[in-house]
Amino acid sequence: MSTPRLVATDLDGTLVGTDGAISERTASVLRAVEDLGVPVVFVTGRPLRWAAEVFEHVGSHGLAVVSNGAVVWDVAAERARLERPIDPALGLDVCRALRAAVPGTTYAVEDLDGIALEPEFLERYLVPDGSRRAPLEELFDRPALKLLARHEELDPQEFWARAEVATEGRLVITWSSSTSLLEISAPGVTKASTLALLCDELGVAAADVVAFGDMPNDLPMLGWAGTAYAMANAHPDVLGVAHHVAPHHDEDGVAQVLTELFGLAGG
Repeated sequence: MSTPRLVATDLDGTLVGTDGAISERTASVLRAVEDLGVPVVFVTGRPLRWAAEVFEHVGSHGLAVVSNGAVVWDVAAERARLERPIDPALGLDVCRALRAAVPGTTYAVEDLDGIALEPEFLERYLVPDGSRRAPLEELFDRPALKLLARHEELDPQEFWARAEVATEGRLVITWSSSTSLLEISAPGVTKASTLALLCDELGVAAADVVAFGDMPNDLPMLGWAGTAYAMANAHPDVLGVAHHVAPHHDEDGVAQVLTELFGLAGG
């Protein structure tokens, strides 16, 4: 395998440990890769407000793909370089179809300003102060970067399968949580399609990208990249697609692989 020209890595379950942090070992390896002139791009389902917690490790180029491909964020300039939102009319139509097919579905919408939630939507993480709670028709009054759909009774795989049938492919549906939370994006928007746009801008071919991931929302990216690693802790579907398996995320698996690929000392 030739030396990669760009590293694309998921965060949770991949680069970030169970403790919610990027270890100093991993951070040191990322800096060493950046020093070789190879961009490290975080490609995450996290919204901007959560992804920003680890932006200090992105490197001097300062680019991250967040919200499953809905945004390319310029870290240094603190602005969106690209936005790929969901049209409200289409989004509302799909939401109605999904709720009719799967009663009990609740929604939240995300944009660069934060998250807005239906009153019945039970968020598992701390909601920022001032977040709106209102019926979906009031929340989805402008383009959204990502739509969240939650169900409190179905398991994630069943919820995803039923949603795929109900929505007929009009939006992109994936998931990355251990709870029944679907992450819904605009047509054609995935980690892979946005990473491809960014790499084209940077003059990097897919064959020269090494990618790391662990959950179903990483599948398009891993299928697109020239070299794909599933983490040892990855979902079975991800392990079945990737070319290689990296050590567990709690063992600095990404750092171990990058140390070998780039011939770094230590790591």
